[in-house]
Amino acid sequence: MKRFFLLFIALAASALAQEYKAVFNCNAKDISYIASRMVLVERTIDMIEQKGDSAKFAITIHGSCAPIVSKNYDETYLDENSLKAAELSHKQLQKLAKRGVEITVCAMSLNANTIPKEDVLSSIKISPNSFLETISYQNNGYALMVFE
Repeated sequence: MKRFFLLFIALAASALAQEYKAVFNCNAKDISYIASRMVLVERTIDMIEQKGDSAKFAITIHGSCAPIVSKNYDETYLDENSLKAAELSHKQLQKLAKRGVEITVCAMSLNANTIPKEDVLSSIKISPNSFLETISYQNNGYALMVFE
């Protein structure tokens, strides 16, 4: 009887668990700001999971944010502070991908930033137009969060 009660409690708790769905659209120019937002995304996942809920997050990247997806991001940022922030953003992207965050970069933005597709981290999907991805996530119930 005790096991049945514990099983019932576990099932009831999982039925009450909430799923948080959000797509983070990154188009910011300030690399320090981007780094702080990437850290915040991970902290938000941690907070959600600590409550017993689940996070289903995606990040769409375009414009000035695109260089952080490159294996050679360090060639883009010349001053020391920007390079440190770019390194943090780059590492956070990899950590977030390992945690199941779907990350997409815009092919047009790669082209505009002269980043060859071969230089993009393997965990990142390349989309012909990241707006299409962002719209699709929204149409599927994801809240839009913007880094600008």
